[in-house]
Amino acid sequence: MSASPLYDKINADIITAMKAKNEAALSALRMLKSAIKYKEVDLKREVKDEDVIEVLSKQAKQRRESIEGFEKGGRAESAASEKAELALIETYLPAAMSDADLEKLVVEAIASSGAAGPKEMGKVMAVLNPKVKGKADMSKVSALVKSKLG
Repeated sequence: MSASPLYDKINADIITAMKAKNEAALSALRMLKSAIKYKEVDLKREVKDEDVIEVLSKQAKQRRESIEGFEKGGRAESAASEKAELALIETYLPAAMSDADLEKLVVEAIASSGAAGPKEMGKVMAVLNPKVKGKADMSKVSALVKSKLG
């Protein structure tokens, strides 16, 4: 057992995918395990759930960017493969925050940080980051903060 139940679940799902001979899921899960192992080596300690969520969030972001690129390039088959991997990754991530909840947090963060304009966006993001990490797309969060401050 590791320090992360989420990492243990991914390992268990690898075994399940092997037994079911589900090559697509197995490949994606092994890629996730590898990315998590790299994080563990970087940290020089066992990963915790928040570390695993950080890795999964980065992997999901990469998939979204790849999907966008493949669709622009007319490579539907590659985009479909990335979408399948993204769907698998999202099963391990915490439920995404609703737009209304996100907006409420942004307004609260602006008020608590005392930010008055776009130049103070860093203050707001520093307050928001721990609250939304892994629960919301950070590019969406920063766009919302920018619009509220602008």
